[in-house]
Amino acid sequence: MTASNGLPFASAELAAEVAGWLTQLAGERRMSPKTVEAYARDVSQLLSFLSGHAGARMTLASLSKAKPLDIRAFMASRRAEGVSSRSLARVLAGARSFARFLERRGKGGIGALTLVRGPKTAKTLPRPLAVADAKRMTDTAPRAGEEREQWVLVRDAAVFALLYGCGLRISEALGLKRCDAPADVAISSIRVMGKGGKLRMVPVLPQVVRAIAEYIALCPHGLAAEGPLFVGARGGPLSPRIVQLAMARMRGALGLPENATPHALRHSFATHLLARGGDLRAVQELLGHASLSTTQIYTAVDTQRLLDAYRSAHPRA
Repeated sequence: MTASNGLPFASAELAAEVAGWLTQLAGERRMSPKTVEAYARDVSQLLSFLSGHAGARMTLASLSKAKPLDIRAFMASRRAEGVSSRSLARVLAGARSFARFLERRGKGGIGALTLVRGPKTAKTLPRPLAVADAKRMTDTAPRAGEEREQWVLVRDAAVFALLYGCGLRISEALGLKRCDAPADVAISSIRVMGKGGKLRMVPVLPQVVRAIAEYIALCPHGLAAEGPLFVGARGGPLSPRIVQLAMARMRGALGLPENATPHALRHSFATHLLARGGDLRAVQELLGHASLSTTQIYTAVDTQRLLDAYRSAHPRA
Protein backbone atom coordinates (compact mmCIF):
# COMPACT_ATOMS: atom_id res chain seq x y z
CA MET A 1 0.00 0.00 0.00
CA THR A 2 1.34 3.43 -0.93
CA ALA A 3 0.01 6.93 -0.65
CA SER A 4 -0.68 6.97 -4.35
CA ASN A 5 -2.69 3.78 -4.60
CA GLY A 6 -4.40 3.47 -1.24
CA LEU A 7 -3.91 6.43 1.09
CA PRO A 8 -3.85 9.70 -0.91
CA PHE A 9 -4.32 11.62 2.35
CA ALA A 10 -1.12 10.19 3.89
CA SER A 11 2.55 10.65 3.14
CA ALA A 12 4.40 7.83 1.39
CA GLU A 13 6.28 7.03 4.60
CA LEU A 14 3.09 6.79 6.66
CA ALA A 15 1.37 4.69 3.98
CA ALA A 16 4.35 2.32 3.99
CA GLU A 17 4.03 1.91 7.76
CA VAL A 18 0.33 1.10 7.39
CA ALA A 19 1.19 -1.52 4.77
CA GLY A 20 3.84 -3.04 7.05
CA TRP A 21 1.39 -3.17 9.95
CA LEU A 22 -1.25 -4.96 7.85
CA THR A 23 1.35 -7.44 6.64
CA GLN A 24 2.27 -8.19 10.24
CA LEU A 25 -1.37 -8.70 11.21
CA ALA A 26 -1.88 -11.18 8.40
CA GLY A 27 1.48 -12.93 8.75
CA GLU A 28 2.92 -12.95 12.25
CA ARG A 29 -0.39 -12.54 14.11
CA ARG A 30 -2.36 -14.69 11.64
CA MET A 31 -5.50 -12.60 11.71
CA SER A 32 -8.22 -13.58 9.29
CA PRO A 33 -8.36 -11.71 5.95
CA LYS A 34 -11.68 -10.14 6.93
CA THR A 35 -10.27 -8.82 10.22
CA VAL A 36 -7.24 -7.37 8.45
CA GLU A 37 -9.53 -5.79 5.87
CA ALA A 38 -11.67 -4.25 8.62
CA TYR A 39 -8.62 -2.85 10.45
CA ALA A 40 -7.26 -1.43 7.20
CA ARG A 41 -10.57 0.28 6.48
CA ASP A 42 -10.82 1.69 10.02
CA VAL A 43 -7.32 3.17 10.07
CA SER A 44 -7.78 4.54 6.56
CA GLN A 45 -10.95 6.32 7.68
CA LEU A 46 -9.17 7.72 10.73
CA LEU A 47 -6.27 9.07 8.68
CA SER A 48 -8.66 10.52 6.10
CA PHE A 49 -10.62 12.32 8.82
CA LEU A 50 -7.51 13.66 10.54
CA SER A 51 -6.17 14.85 7.20
CA GLY A 52 -9.39 16.75 6.47
CA HIS A 53 -9.43 18.04 10.05
CA ALA A 54 -5.90 19.40 9.73
CA GLY A 55 -6.25 20.50 6.12
CA ALA A 56 -3.06 18.71 5.10
CA ARG A 57 -1.77 15.27 4.21
CA MET A 58 -1.00 13.22 7.32
CA THR A 59 2.60 12.36 8.14
CA LEU A 60 4.18 10.38 10.96
CA ALA A 61 5.01 13.64 12.71
CA SER A 62 1.53 15.15 12.41
CA LEU A 63 -0.07 11.87 13.46
CA SER A 64 1.98 11.77 16.66
CA LYS A 65 0.75 15.30 17.46
CA ALA A 66 -2.94 14.39 17.15
CA LYS A 67 -4.92 15.48 20.21
CA PRO A 68 -7.63 13.57 22.11
CA LEU A 69 -10.10 16.15 20.83
CA ASP A 70 -9.25 15.12 17.26
CA ILE A 71 -9.87 11.44 18.03
CA ARG A 72 -13.15 12.24 19.79
CA ALA A 73 -14.25 14.34 16.81
CA PHE A 74 -13.54 11.38 14.54
CA MET A 75 -15.52 9.03 16.79
CA ALA A 76 -18.40 11.52 16.88
CA SER A 77 -18.45 11.75 13.10
CA ARG A 78 -18.60 7.97 12.79
CA ARG A 79 -21.35 7.83 15.40
CA ALA A 80 -23.32 10.43 13.40
CA GLU A 81 -23.05 8.12 10.38
CA GLY A 82 -24.85 5.40 12.33
CA VAL A 83 -21.83 3.29 13.30
CA SER A 84 -22.59 1.10 16.32
CA SER A 85 -20.71 1.15 19.63
CA ARG A 86 -19.29 -2.28 18.90
CA SER A 87 -17.92 -1.13 15.55
CA LEU A 88 -16.49 2.02 17.13
CA ALA A 89 -14.74 -0.13 19.73
CA ARG A 90 -13.18 -2.12 16.90
CA VAL A 91 -12.06 1.12 15.22
CA LEU A 92 -10.24 2.15 18.40
CA ALA A 93 -8.72 -1.32 18.77
CA GLY A 94 -7.36 -1.16 15.23
CA ALA A 95 -5.98 2.35 15.68
CA ARG A 96 -4.30 1.38 18.95
CA SER A 97 -2.79 -1.69 17.32
CA PHE A 98 -1.30 0.52 14.62
CA ALA A 99 -0.03 2.98 17.25
CA ARG A 100 1.76 0.16 19.11
CA PHE A 101 3.29 -0.98 15.82
CA LEU A 102 4.69 2.51 15.20
CA GLU A 103 6.04 2.75 18.75
CA ARG A 104 7.84 -0.59 18.50
CA ARG A 105 9.49 0.57 15.28
CA GLY A 106 10.53 3.89 16.79
CA LYS A 107 8.27 5.81 14.42
CA GLY A 108 6.43 7.79 17.06
CA GLY A 109 2.87 6.77 17.83
CA ILE A 110 -0.58 8.18 18.50
CA GLY A 111 -0.47 9.15 22.15
CA ALA A 112 -3.93 10.71 22.05
CA LEU A 113 -5.47 7.25 21.72
CA THR A 114 -4.50 6.37 25.29
CA LEU A 115 -6.55 9.31 26.58
CA VAL A 116 -9.73 8.41 24.71
CA ARG A 117 -12.17 5.98 26.30
CA GLY A 118 -13.86 3.41 24.15
CA PRO A 119 -17.64 3.49 23.79
CA LYS A 120 -19.72 1.38 26.14
CA THR A 121 -21.15 -1.65 24.39
CA ALA A 122 -24.22 -3.50 25.53
CA LYS A 123 -23.53 -7.12 26.37
CA THR A 124 -25.53 -9.35 24.06
CA LEU A 125 -25.89 -13.03 24.77
CA PRO A 126 -25.80 -15.64 22.00
CA ARG A 127 -29.26 -16.86 21.01
CA PRO A 128 -29.19 -20.64 20.58
CA LEU A 129 -31.91 -22.68 18.91
CA ALA A 130 -34.08 -25.15 20.74
CA VAL A 131 -32.69 -28.69 20.67
CA ALA A 132 -35.50 -29.95 18.45
CA ASP A 133 -35.07 -27.10 15.95
CA ALA A 134 -31.29 -27.57 15.81
CA LYS A 135 -31.78 -31.27 15.04
CA ARG A 136 -34.32 -30.52 12.29
CA MET A 137 -31.74 -28.31 10.58
CA THR A 138 -29.81 -31.45 9.63
CA ASP A 139 -32.81 -32.98 7.82
CA THR A 140 -33.60 -32.43 4.13
CA ALA A 141 -37.35 -33.08 4.50
CA PRO A 142 -38.36 -29.45 5.32
CA ARG A 143 -36.88 -28.32 1.99
CA ALA A 144 -38.23 -31.18 -0.10
CA GLY A 145 -40.51 -28.88 -2.11
CA GLU A 146 -37.65 -26.71 -3.40
CA GLU A 147 -36.59 -26.94 -7.03
CA ARG A 148 -33.06 -27.99 -6.20
CA GLU A 149 -31.10 -31.12 -6.90
CA GLN A 150 -31.15 -33.64 -4.09
CA TRP A 151 -27.37 -33.58 -3.66
CA VAL A 152 -27.51 -29.84 -2.92
CA LEU A 153 -30.08 -30.35 -0.17
CA VAL A 154 -28.01 -33.21 1.25
CA ARG A 155 -24.87 -31.05 1.09
CA ASP A 156 -26.53 -28.23 3.03
CA ALA A 157 -27.80 -30.70 5.63
CA ALA A 158 -24.27 -32.08 6.02
CA VAL A 159 -22.86 -28.59 6.58
CA PHE A 160 -25.54 -27.85 9.19
CA ALA A 161 -24.80 -31.19 10.84
CA LEU A 162 -21.14 -30.18 11.19
CA LEU A 163 -21.98 -26.76 12.58
CA TYR A 164 -24.30 -28.16 15.24
CA GLY A 165 -22.76 -31.59 15.81
CA CYS A 166 -19.18 -30.31 16.09
CA GLY A 167 -19.63 -26.65 17.00
CA LEU A 168 -17.66 -25.43 14.00
CA ARG A 169 -17.54 -21.92 12.62
CA ILE A 170 -18.86 -21.72 9.08
CA SER A 171 -15.36 -20.87 7.82
CA GLU A 172 -13.98 -23.96 9.55
CA ALA A 173 -16.60 -26.27 8.03
CA LEU A 174 -16.09 -24.88 4.53
CA GLY A 175 -12.32 -24.97 5.00
CA LEU A 176 -12.30 -28.76 5.38
CA LYS A 177 -10.60 -30.73 2.61
CA ARG A 178 -11.97 -33.93 1.12
CA CYS A 179 -9.17 -35.87 2.84
CA ASP A 180 -10.32 -34.47 6.22
CA ALA A 181 -13.73 -36.15 5.99
CA PRO A 182 -14.15 -39.20 8.24
CA ALA A 183 -14.45 -42.33 6.12
CA ASP A 184 -16.76 -44.22 8.49
CA VAL A 185 -18.36 -44.02 11.91
CA ALA A 186 -15.33 -45.74 13.45
CA ILE A 187 -13.31 -42.54 12.87
CA SER A 188 -14.55 -40.38 15.69
CA SER A 189 -12.75 -37.06 15.10
CA ILE A 190 -11.65 -34.57 12.46
CA ARG A 191 -8.86 -32.02 12.27
CA VAL A 192 -10.09 -28.44 12.13
CA MET A 193 -8.04 -25.35 11.32
CA GLY A 194 -9.41 -22.58 13.52
CA LYS A 195 -8.70 -18.90 14.04
CA GLY A 196 -5.05 -17.92 14.10
CA GLY A 197 -4.09 -21.09 12.24
CA LYS A 198 -4.67 -23.19 15.36
CA LEU A 199 -5.31 -26.87 14.67
CA ARG A 200 -7.63 -28.82 16.93
CA MET A 201 -9.25 -32.24 16.98
CA VAL A 202 -13.04 -32.29 17.20
CA PRO A 203 -15.15 -35.40 17.94
CA VAL A 204 -17.67 -36.34 15.25
CA LEU A 205 -20.97 -38.04 15.97
CA PRO A 206 -21.99 -41.05 13.82
CA GLN A 207 -24.98 -39.05 12.53
CA VAL A 208 -22.62 -36.37 11.23
CA VAL A 209 -20.37 -38.97 9.60
CA ARG A 210 -23.37 -40.47 7.83
CA ALA A 211 -24.56 -37.03 6.65
CA ILE A 212 -21.15 -36.29 5.13
CA ALA A 213 -20.94 -39.74 3.55
CA GLU A 214 -24.37 -39.32 1.94
CA TYR A 215 -23.33 -35.96 0.49
CA ILE A 216 -20.07 -37.39 -0.92
CA ALA A 217 -21.95 -40.29 -2.50
CA LEU A 218 -24.44 -37.98 -4.23
CA CYS A 219 -22.08 -35.15 -5.20
CA PRO A 220 -21.77 -35.12 -9.03
CA HIS A 221 -18.37 -33.42 -8.96
CA GLY A 222 -15.07 -35.16 -8.45
CA LEU A 223 -13.74 -34.27 -5.02
CA ALA A 224 -9.94 -34.19 -5.06
CA ALA A 225 -8.30 -35.34 -1.84
CA GLU A 226 -6.63 -31.95 -1.29
CA GLY A 227 -9.61 -30.00 -2.64
CA PRO A 228 -12.57 -28.62 -0.69
CA LEU A 229 -14.93 -31.11 0.89
CA PHE A 230 -17.98 -28.96 0.20
CA VAL A 231 -18.44 -27.59 -3.31
CA GLY A 232 -20.95 -25.37 -5.05
CA ALA A 233 -23.20 -26.12 -8.01
CA ARG A 234 -20.30 -25.75 -10.49
CA GLY A 235 -17.79 -27.71 -8.44
CA GLY A 236 -15.89 -24.76 -6.94
CA PRO A 237 -15.47 -24.08 -3.21
CA LEU A 238 -18.81 -23.58 -1.48
CA SER A 239 -19.43 -19.94 -0.55
CA PRO A 240 -20.51 -19.00 2.99
CA ARG A 241 -23.21 -16.87 1.37
CA ILE A 242 -24.79 -19.98 -0.16
CA VAL A 243 -24.92 -21.60 3.28
CA GLN A 244 -26.53 -18.46 4.72
CA LEU A 245 -29.17 -18.50 1.99
CA ALA A 246 -29.83 -22.19 2.62
CA MET A 247 -30.31 -21.41 6.30
CA ALA A 248 -32.74 -18.62 5.39
CA ARG A 249 -34.82 -21.10 3.36
CA MET A 250 -34.74 -23.54 6.27
CA ARG A 251 -35.90 -20.76 8.60
CA GLY A 252 -38.86 -20.17 6.34
CA ALA A 253 -39.68 -23.87 6.11
CA LEU A 254 -39.54 -24.36 9.88
CA GLY A 255 -40.95 -20.99 10.90
CA LEU A 256 -37.86 -20.01 12.89
CA PRO A 257 -36.85 -16.45 13.89
CA GLU A 258 -34.18 -14.32 12.22
CA ASN A 259 -31.58 -15.31 14.82
CA ALA A 260 -31.53 -18.83 13.35
CA THR A 261 -28.27 -18.34 11.44
CA PRO A 262 -25.42 -20.74 10.67
CA HIS A 263 -23.46 -19.32 13.62
CA ALA A 264 -26.47 -19.90 15.88
CA LEU A 265 -25.87 -23.63 15.39
CA ARG A 266 -22.41 -23.20 16.94
CA HIS A 267 -24.01 -21.26 19.81
CA SER A 268 -26.54 -24.07 20.18
CA PHE A 269 -23.78 -26.69 20.31
CA ALA A 270 -22.06 -24.93 23.22
CA THR A 271 -25.22 -24.03 25.10
CA HIS A 272 -26.74 -27.50 24.85
CA LEU A 273 -23.50 -29.16 26.00
CA LEU A 274 -23.23 -26.93 29.06
CA ALA A 275 -26.93 -27.34 29.85
CA ARG A 276 -26.38 -31.09 30.09
CA GLY A 277 -23.41 -30.80 32.42
CA GLY A 278 -20.58 -30.43 29.91
CA ASP A 279 -17.25 -29.34 31.39
CA LEU A 280 -16.47 -25.68 30.63
CA ARG A 281 -12.81 -26.36 29.82
CA ALA A 282 -13.76 -29.19 27.49
CA VAL A 283 -16.26 -26.98 25.67
CA GLN A 284 -13.56 -24.32 25.35
CA GLU A 285 -11.30 -26.84 23.60
CA LEU A 286 -14.08 -28.05 21.34
CA LEU A 287 -14.94 -24.51 20.25
CA GLY A 288 -11.30 -23.51 19.79
CA HIS A 289 -11.58 -20.48 22.10
CA ALA A 290 -8.25 -18.99 23.14
CA SER A 291 -9.75 -17.61 26.36
CA LEU A 292 -12.02 -19.34 28.85
CA SER A 293 -13.89 -16.06 29.39
CA THR A 294 -15.16 -16.29 25.81
CA THR A 295 -16.68 -19.69 26.54
CA GLN A 296 -18.15 -18.57 29.86
CA ILE A 297 -20.71 -16.42 28.08
CA TYR A 298 -22.61 -19.62 27.29
CA THR A 299 -23.08 -20.34 30.99
CA ALA A 300 -24.84 -16.95 31.21
CA VAL A 301 -27.11 -18.01 28.34
CA ASP A 302 -28.21 -21.12 30.19
CA THR A 303 -28.70 -19.20 33.45
CA GLN A 304 -30.79 -16.60 31.63
CA ARG A 305 -33.02 -19.31 30.15
CA LEU A 306 -33.58 -20.77 33.62
CA LEU A 307 -34.50 -17.34 34.97
CA ASP A 308 -36.88 -16.73 32.06
CA ALA A 309 -38.58 -20.06 32.72
CA TYR A 310 -38.81 -19.25 36.44
CA ARG A 311 -40.34 -15.81 35.86
CA SER A 312 -42.88 -17.11 33.38
CA ALA A 313 -43.94 -20.14 35.42
CA HIS A 314 -43.60 -19.42 39.14
CA PRO A 315 -46.82 -18.08 40.75
CA ARG A 316 -44.91 -15.56 42.87
CA ALA A 317 -42.44 -14.42 40.18
